Amino acid sequence: MLGALSFTNVLAIAAIAVAAPLLVQLAPRARVPAVVLEIALGIVVGPSGLDLVSIDIPVRVLSLAGLSFLLFLAGLEIDPERLRHGFGRLLVAYGISFVLALGFGELTDVVGETKSPLFVAIAIASTSLGLVVPVLRDAAETDTDFGQLVLAACSIGEFGSVLLVSVFFSQNASSTESTVFLLVAFVILVCVLGLGLSRANRSIRVSSTLLRLDETTAVLGVRVAILILLVFVALAGELGLETILGAFIAGSLLRVVDPERKVVHDRSRMRAEAIGYGFLLPVFFVSGGLEFDGASLFDEPKHFMLVPLFLVGILVARGLPAALYRHVIGTRRAVVAGLFQATTLTFIVVAAHLGTELDVFDRPTAAALVLAGLLSVVICPSAALTILSRVRAAGVEEGADATPP
Repeated sequence: MLGALSFTNVLAIAAIAVAAPLLVQLAPRARVPAVVLEIALGIVVGPSGLDLVSIDIPVRVLSLAGLSFLLFLAGLEIDPERLRHGFGRLLVAYGISFVLALGFGELTDVVGETKSPLFVAIAIASTSLGLVVPVLRDAAETDTDFGQLVLAACSIGEFGSVLLVSVFFSQNASSTESTVFLLVAFVILVCVLGLGLSRANRSIRVSSTLLRLDETTAVLGVRVAILILLVFVALAGELGLETILGAFIAGSLLRVVDPERKVVHDRSRMRAEAIGYGFLLPVFFVSGGLEFDGASLFDEPKHFMLVPLFLVGILVARGLPAALYRHVIGTRRAVVAGLFQATTLTFIVVAAHLGTELDVFDRPTAAALVLAGLLSVVICPSAALTILSRVRAAGVEEGADATPP
């Protein structure tokens, strides 16, 4: 059976994963994140470009694993203690984003290219947490108050959209009421599993056993981390919810119940990050470029007009509400936060696929939405890093308080 599978495409993706960070180093002043180049190279070698690499079964499996691993690691990055005083502000900002996005959804509907302004608004109001985390991590900002605020805001942007689509456009549930019931059941099960992990965290015997076996070839800490990830992903999938929701909650819950890192120790987390950032995540990012269907845009050239409309909608809906953070982190950092919030692709790809299946819009419109998301990924992180570097160089902390946001 294994012999029937080809790993040629995986090999090509591995080569791109090695080449992307090396190419970034050739032009450091451009401040292009490696993940952006991975996506771009995926487009170049994929069906929309040279058509040298395609997505087959091994690539598909590794890509899905990469997405889950990415959001699991993103959940581990968020420190709830730093954000407990500013969560309300973040929710208000997302609410403003959604209202603005709904306006752009209505505008798109006027053009006559969509059948559901609500669906378009949910897509526009999303943020790709998985794309922002590697950029913030490389910039050494994930442990700062500013970085934690951005991570939390992007988390709400991504999973707010996931939840809204699950409630209003679920393919697996027969009604909105049943979806809400499944969400409640999922939350209850998460709490039960969280209590079990919390008890394990307080057990000296469990902690010492894990630490001892972590230094052997068993590397038990990594196995425990992957087990926790898969439990929540499988649980979300069995309940008919988005599996990415389970992946993020797995990382977030582990961060909450294991703050002293007794269940999954520091070295285990470093090894898990090596598996993710070194192997699985690049497969996901390159696959995002391979999946881009640029040819469909040429079927209906008028759909090119939707690309700037969607892009402006993303920048306004997600970037503008970051003004609420201004008195906490300063004006320039608020601009940076807005640019990170406007970085979106992961959910947009899912929404484009789901939108065509639900007959919300046609394939050219879906391609226009994805292209707008790709442009946000190319433009926003690079611009954010440029401004952030200038803030650091000037030693500016405009209006930033000493207290967490």
